[in-house]
Amino acid sequence: MTDKITNWTSADDAMVECAIRRGANRRELLKMLLAGGAAVAAGGVVLGRATQAVAATPVSGGNLKAAGWSSSTADTLDPAKASLSTDYVRCCSLYNRLTFLDKEGKTQMELAESFDSKDAKTWTVKLRKGVTFHDGKDLTAEDVIFSLKRHLDKAVGSKVAKIAAQMTGFKAVDKSTVEITLADPNADLPTILALHHFMIVADGTTDFSKGNGTGAFVLQTFEPGVRSVVTKNKNYWKSGKPYLDSFEFIAISDDSARVNALLSGDINFAASINPRAMKLIGGQPGFELSKTTSGNYTDLNIRLDTDPGSKADFVAGMKYLVNREQIVKSALRGLGEIGNDQPVSPANIFHNADLKPKAFDPDKAKFHFQKAGLLGQSIPVIASDAATSSIDMAVIIQAAGADIGMKLDVQRVPSDGYWDNYWLKAPIHFGNINPRPTPDILFSLLYASNAPWNESQYKSEKFDKLLVEARGSLDQAKRKEIYNQMQVMVSEEAGTIIPAYISNVDALSSKVKGLEANPLGGMMGYAMAEHLWLEA
Repeated sequence: MTDKITNWTSADDAMVECAIRRGANRRELLKMLLAGGAAVAAGGVVLGRATQAVAATPVSGGNLKAAGWSSSTADTLDPAKASLSTDYVRCCSLYNRLTFLDKEGKTQMELAESFDSKDAKTWTVKLRKGVTFHDGKDLTAEDVIFSLKRHLDKAVGSKVAKIAAQMTGFKAVDKSTVEITLADPNADLPTILALHHFMIVADGTTDFSKGNGTGAFVLQTFEPGVRSVVTKNKNYWKSGKPYLDSFEFIAISDDSARVNALLSGDINFAASINPRAMKLIGGQPGFELSKTTSGNYTDLNIRLDTDPGSKADFVAGMKYLVNREQIVKSALRGLGEIGNDQPVSPANIFHNADLKPKAFDPDKAKFHFQKAGLLGQSIPVIASDAATSSIDMAVIIQAAGADIGMKLDVQRVPSDGYWDNYWLKAPIHFGNINPRPTPDILFSLLYASNAPWNESQYKSEKFDKLLVEARGSLDQAKRKEIYNQMQVMVSEEAGTIIPAYISNVDALSSKVKGLEANPLGGMMGYAMAEHLWLEA
């Protein structure tokens, strides 16, 4: 018997796909294939191909109910004030940004048709025409200017006020053209404006309870701390989207309860599942797990301006003492990618893949500890549940130290008050950093000499100069080269140890289709509602 298919055409493929959509069973489908000249083995290939094609074809209709892990009575529909994942999900369903990041981390246009600049300081933004708000108002340059200028108003309380402060001038060139002037050149402006907070709202908006945006859904119900319900925007400017008729979003803080709600059919989508709760889904038919590694990490911070971090050999010894493979396998239960002690993750287009992680080498670690004169001394290490998996990481590092006579005193402190009392303060402690879209934001926030969150008190004039140079250059190849060099500097010189980039896991019904990874986080960077569909 041969696997060759005779006289089989794309029309025959379409016939099989149509039969699958009508609900034909496997026996009926194979009978159809055999009648068309397909051998049994080849028929299986065709059937698999047709099934995949059907699954990948968006279907309109249906109501999706999803649960996140956090909510508050302070939940808001004001993009500038958004601070929780629940805020981001709702804002992404109601509003649009000028740009967005695709699954590969590349900046794509959304409400903007183009972003152009000759010097990275003055930017001309052309807006799409034919875009309307939910209330019927046309999108104009004034809406964009109003939306961006809000972040500069202290009374608004924008969560990205410091990032927005670089925008110093706004001009409506015409109805669909905006000119933005920066205090200093920044080639990342199009990417920065892909952050969730920079959603575009209508000029003059003060009441955000109606969620009046240009987005894929129109607000029906919003109960802060409880739930939101949005319905399909039938006048949406993106042809064919959204696929869903409605989308309901709630929060269930307990991981097991969130998974149980999924398994019982109360929800279709359970976001950010704890590795321990994942066992509840294992082997259950009709459910899937989706993993996204987008740049979130827990790091061990050794302050370089105080003992023992002031001794370079102690820092070097600690970097060799970290068993990254074991941390990913045990502390993160396999949900992570090995890190190389710098914050730009593989999800970022500027990630330096040639920079190899420090190998686990207890002998080298012992050599450096002896050279520092600290082998055998008791060294406090502060850990807390506040920093994801830091306690498990600390125990693994502590055990490796004990094997070579290095005494690491792991002190577990409460989550409450950790970020105020220990983070950035204790000589050796853990941090947890959320994904950021650009190396410039990460380096400016965490490693520049004047960085507000300089976790290890790393200071380098050369690094600071490179940061400014890369920020102002429109030459992407040159920027890549500079950022590669800066990642090497951080990895080798700073006192931060980043063992792994942590994966986020969402759990969902197998009927939910269209989910992809995104560098801004799980749930497709919180923008899933517009892109998902329910299998018929």
